[in-house]
Amino acid sequence: MVFRYNEHANITSLDPAFAKDQRNIWACHQIYNTLVKQDHNLHIKPDLAKSWQISEDGKIYTFQLRDSIFFHQHPIFGKDSTRQVTAEDVVFSLKRLTSTEIASPGSWVLDQVEAIKQIDQSRLQIILKQAFPPFLGILSMKYCSIVPKESKQLNLRKTPIGTGPFYLKRWLENEKMVLRKNNLYFETDSLGHQLPYLEAVAITFLPDKQSEFMAFLQGKLDFLSGLDPSYKDELLTNTGQLQPQHSDKIILEKSPYLNTEYIGINMEGQEQALQNINFRKALNFGFNREKMITYLRNGIGFPANNGFIPKGLPGYLNTKLYSFSKDSASYYLNKYKKEAKNSPKINITTNANYVDLIEYIQKSYQEIGIETSVEVLPPSTIRQQRSAGQLDLFRASWIADYPDAENYLGLFFSEKKAPKGPNYTRFSNPLFDSLFVKSQTIQNDSLRYTYYRKMNRLISNKAPVIPLYYDQITRFYHKNIKGLQMNPVNLLDLKTVYKEH
Repeated sequence: MVFRYNEHANITSLDPAFAKDQRNIWACHQIYNTLVKQDHNLHIKPDLAKSWQISEDGKIYTFQLRDSIFFHQHPIFGKDSTRQVTAEDVVFSLKRLTSTEIASPGSWVLDQVEAIKQIDQSRLQIILKQAFPPFLGILSMKYCSIVPKESKQLNLRKTPIGTGPFYLKRWLENEKMVLRKNNLYFETDSLGHQLPYLEAVAITFLPDKQSEFMAFLQGKLDFLSGLDPSYKDELLTNTGQLQPQHSDKIILEKSPYLNTEYIGINMEGQEQALQNINFRKALNFGFNREKMITYLRNGIGFPANNGFIPKGLPGYLNTKLYSFSKDSASYYLNKYKKEAKNSPKINITTNANYVDLIEYIQKSYQEIGIETSVEVLPPSTIRQQRSAGQLDLFRASWIADYPDAENYLGLFFSEKKAPKGPNYTRFSNPLFDSLFVKSQTIQNDSLRYTYYRKMNRLISNKAPVIPLYYDQITRFYHKNIKGLQMNPVNLLDLKTVYKEH
């Protein structure tokens, strides 16, 4: 009853304050709980909080904790070796995110918070500076995991203490991590059986994706996530189906992923052509997203013809805005040439994992008369230069931090221009900004979603980005693995998983 998977990027910390990316988030999710959680349809559900109330003005959140939730056993709790979670622990856990000593990359999750107050042992209040409807979704992030107040005496990076279904048993860095079943875990299944079912989780750190793939085929790993170019054709057909030779042993599951892959346009960059809206529209019409996905991604993903907000979130547009059209691309390109009286040259920057996609787009642009070059840089260099505004065109992606379209629209809010925030395109539009600010105060979901659609359409019309595709989760696992569920944020939840022999 051991579930085995590989984390090729390595795990850097088990402190939830540093659960910034998937490698750390997956491990922390097994160890910790939050006040609220997302179900597999992204609905907010109780976790450590059994209930909550929101004031009429949307600014005060009052939480009631569950009874008899216990931390993992640890000598720090003295002779009893554990204790019950209290509201004081929750206040401590959230406030530590803003500590300058901790320097958490997740400190921004409390930007909207005015105060956090304990009412009594089982109740607390969080008071916002202003109404912010996505706030519950933010509280479900791993940054907001609850740790004991005593943990200030510990280094949570390697000595994590949570309330989750598993606890850390052993960690040999760069080699292996073992998590064991928490016998004090509070959740049960529908029949009243205690979760988790598994006795342990074993995580290896093979850095090479091909080696990971071979270990999976040999049965040394139970699970494989994502699609790497080194093995995609060995596992999938051109239409995205599992290759017949694997169908008797392996299960393939696919699900929409809250991730938009795109090419960002620096609206304050050196290339003057990119400041022209007609030229930007030509770029958006100038390549076939459907063919790109079919031939380069084995059918995994959805063409991003419908704006920046991906499928699965309110604010997604059901109408196609930028389907491939050579005529439309040529029309807008000729309009640009008449105004500028020159033939533009562009350079797209990408990392090595996306070269095939960008070279496909390069060829498409050259066919309509846009001279295009491709620059390949390490991801860290791209991040640095993108933030500094040194790249005119850059391949990027945005994975939802929390299940609300505000998360995507914030990339175009002028007050979040990089390096202050994630507005790497440096887009600025007064109408967009006013809609964005207004939407954050609207409590009525349907009205707020109307604002989201307006902003999504405005972004598409102004074209500061070239959306490529809305990603899709792909998971491969052996047929004896049961109870593994999918979710649009690609969170690995193992508490209901078990293995048949």
